[in-house]
Amino acid sequence: MTKFKSSESLGMLFAVMAYFSFSLLDAVQKTAVIYHSVFQLLFIKYCFVLFLSLVESQRKKNYTFYKSNNIKIQLLRSVLSIIESGCFILSFRYLSLADAHSIASLTPVLVVALSAVILREQVSLKTWLTIFLGFLGVLIIMRPGLSIFDPKSLIPLTGACFLSIYQIVTRKASEKDSNETSLFYTSIVGILLMGIIGYNFWQPMMEKSVVFFIAMGIFYSLGLYFQIIALSMARAGIIQPFHYTLIFWAIILGYIFYDDFPDIPTLIGAVVITVSGIYTLYIKDRY
Repeated sequence: MTKFKSSESLGMLFAVMAYFSFSLLDAVQKTAVIYHSVFQLLFIKYCFVLFLSLVESQRKKNYTFYKSNNIKIQLLRSVLSIIESGCFILSFRYLSLADAHSIASLTPVLVVALSAVILREQVSLKTWLTIFLGFLGVLIIMRPGLSIFDPKSLIPLTGACFLSIYQIVTRKASEKDSNETSLFYTSIVGILLMGIIGYNFWQPMMEKSVVFFIAMGIFYSLGLYFQIIALSMARAGIIQPFHYTLIFWAIILGYIFYDDFPDIPTLIGAVVITVSGIYTLYIKDRY
């Protein structure tokens, strides 16, 4: 029992490290997307994902990682990955890190809601009420109908919707394929599609472009790798709530690097979404 708790504690530590890495990635992307196209940045990220899949397959001695038991599911989740990643990168161009992440933090709540609709999982009345509370938090942040409403806030909301579907499809894919197999197909599809599309939107390289690309690749790879380790050491129900630390890091990094600080409604909405999400995951984990 003590060993089990120790393993889960270490898993939580890796979860914190994973989401901190993702936060650093987003801080870099917010500047990089000003000078480069979204397709360009996605192409670079998927190149590093391919490298990570090869490293992970070697570590696990999985020499048939390129073989999938459900190729259609892998292709679907790869396309979903491109769409949700593209939405979030684009949102950083127009919104502060805190605003984008506060809205995107609805993802875990959406996963539970869509699991009930798509996977026919049983969801209690309490869970539906907390899901509704999460949507209320988003409305507080976005303030539709008011003059302060920014249509660009729909970008991270769209990203959250596609990310939630992506996570559900990934769950199905993991029933037959390993993590390294999923990473491999995500990278190959991403490189091919973004290479073809990105060719027509390729922006001239700057002196700092290489620095941006290397930083993005490192932080993205570390985030994915730490997340894989975290989920291998602790239950998903324990790891998922750490997703909300992204808001905390976004506020700090946004203030340090971009002098952005969220307004009161955004902070209130973020708290509402966080409480809703953590309670939703808590109820789901219990049942």
